[in-house]
Amino acid sequence: MPETVCPEPVIVVVGEFTLDLATGELEREGVRTRLQDKPFQVLRMLTEQAGELVTREQLSERLWPQGTYVEFEMGLNTAVRKLRTALGDDADAPRYIETLPRRGYRLVAAVRKATSTAPQPVVAQDEATEPSPPPWSPPEPPAVLDQKPITPRRRWWVPASAVVVALVLVFTFANRFWLAPQRASSPEQSIAVLPFLDMSEQKDQEYFSDGLSEELIELLGRTHGLRVIARTSSFYFKGRPEKLETIAAELQVGNVLEGSVRKSGDRVRVTAQLIRVDTGEHIWSQTFDRDLHDVFKVQDEIADAVVTALRVRLLPPQRPAPGSALHAENLDAYNFFLQGRQAYNQGDAAGFQRAVTAFRAATNLDSRYAAAYADLALAQFWLADNTVDVEGYKSALAAAEQAVALDPNLAAGYSARGFLRAVYLFDFVGAQSDMAKAVALSPQDAMVLHRSAVMLGILGDLPAAIAREQQALALDPLSEEICRRLGFFFAADQQFARARPLYEKALAIAPTSDRARFGLGELELVNHQPEQALASFNQTAIEDFRLTGQAKAEYSLGHRDASQKALEQLIAHAAKTSPTEVVRVYAWRGEIDLAFEWAERAYTQRDSGFTWVKIDPDFSGLRADPRYKDLLHRMNLPD
Repeated sequence: MPETVCPEPVIVVVGEFTLDLATGELEREGVRTRLQDKPFQVLRMLTEQAGELVTREQLSERLWPQGTYVEFEMGLNTAVRKLRTALGDDADAPRYIETLPRRGYRLVAAVRKATSTAPQPVVAQDEATEPSPPPWSPPEPPAVLDQKPITPRRRWWVPASAVVVALVLVFTFANRFWLAPQRASSPEQSIAVLPFLDMSEQKDQEYFSDGLSEELIELLGRTHGLRVIARTSSFYFKGRPEKLETIAAELQVGNVLEGSVRKSGDRVRVTAQLIRVDTGEHIWSQTFDRDLHDVFKVQDEIADAVVTALRVRLLPPQRPAPGSALHAENLDAYNFFLQGRQAYNQGDAAGFQRAVTAFRAATNLDSRYAAAYADLALAQFWLADNTVDVEGYKSALAAAEQAVALDPNLAAGYSARGFLRAVYLFDFVGAQSDMAKAVALSPQDAMVLHRSAVMLGILGDLPAAIAREQQALALDPLSEEICRRLGFFFAADQQFARARPLYEKALAIAPTSDRARFGLGELELVNHQPEQALASFNQTAIEDFRLTGQAKAEYSLGHRDASQKALEQLIAHAAKTSPTEVVRVYAWRGEIDLAFEWAERAYTQRDSGFTWVKIDPDFSGLRADPRYKDLLHRMNLPD
């Protein structure tokens, strides 16, 4: 009888992942990721020599056989970046791939072979299944996929509008759009805090009931092992007669906390109930009748009760979370703080003005109110941004510095200061340090993660920016801003097929989003469809957007006179507030000297839109020019 030869194992265990050498698929906790060919070949070679140096020359010979032309440094760096993204690895603190500068790479995770088992049901993830994008050499310049503000200058992070346009919840396509791999291991280990109802007689305490809901989100977000949906997504359903089952399905949570607030004089009644959605079971409910000065204690009691109820069933043992940093010593200061937050979320100049007034009132009553200073910094910045008010920018930075000084453990303070260091000072090293500190202090805060992702993008680290923004989206799945920004990152990484559904989802969430509509128009330009792009731009209400898009689309259509007319209107409108838009048009039209002339204006005026210069496709035509590196050096950006 012939001897049976057992085949070599094709499954390799790499740290927390299993790698199928036959299919090039990574799997962890039931989530399967198919690697593109080059990242897979890199990982395969590293596993074959685990713990040893694999030189860049060895990788080159494996990835690109003799006679194959490729820009080696860029190709290998791209493959390694994509591999690190798939592994969730950090180049600065590697758990899988260690870089040995100018030499090569080493796999530092444990590796062992495992025999192949019968295939198990898994969740497919298209992290890297998309075909490699075509070389970036279209006959017409690539498109910009970025946001601009409602106010004149371009914004990075615009707060959610308080007036959410009613839209029919037709998310039959939502699962197709879902790009949030960073989920809790079980839906049961997740919760959404819905806006508590204002049951006061005059119905004039909405800011108070909303504030209570926000603080509960903040408190529960400190609970290890519990995924807490962020404010933007939870408040999306405010005033909508949706069933809990629908809300839970959209937010992908297993539990919902809802309640009401009745405030009368110096008394407050808070009713709260925790519901397990799949069974309709009321896990916990309670009514608190307290003196208004005990409201902070009530918030802590509700959060503790919810965590206790969930811990009995689902969560691992843990120390109680500390009290909310949003609390104030003075109750009147706290009321002004809540009013300021409500006004800030309105997202326009009038709202920012009311927010600044309220936050200043809060800090006047409680000079050690760090959270109020942090929010004052952002409101002051956006207010100053309407008129490019230099003194307003300085005041905003001073407020952020005060927030950090008063409470070195407040993530919001570092997040605000990091933002201002970047957009006002162009101090990107200091900004990144602040953002890293904010994430370490509050790793479950979607907005902190989002701002950190933006900072990583500004520095040019697209794989890290994408991974961080996906974490933010998992915590805030109905955030128009986060969806749109992730779409921009994918577009900047030339993953256009992944960018489009995110822009479409952003428009489904907020049908009036000019920034998302503009992004879709730019995608049409990338796909050489200037007619469709022009139609999108013409629907854009923000004048800077409309004129920029028109000038570029008309140029691509061969209508030089129409392009020039739109550009001249743009210069007249945006020269003092958004010179970066003029740079984009000149760069698109290949007029490089004029583009650099306006780039100098953008740099001098500290136009925050110009901070995207390292990754925005619109600037690709400038990067081969020696003036580009000089500009990066003066902006304190790495080249």
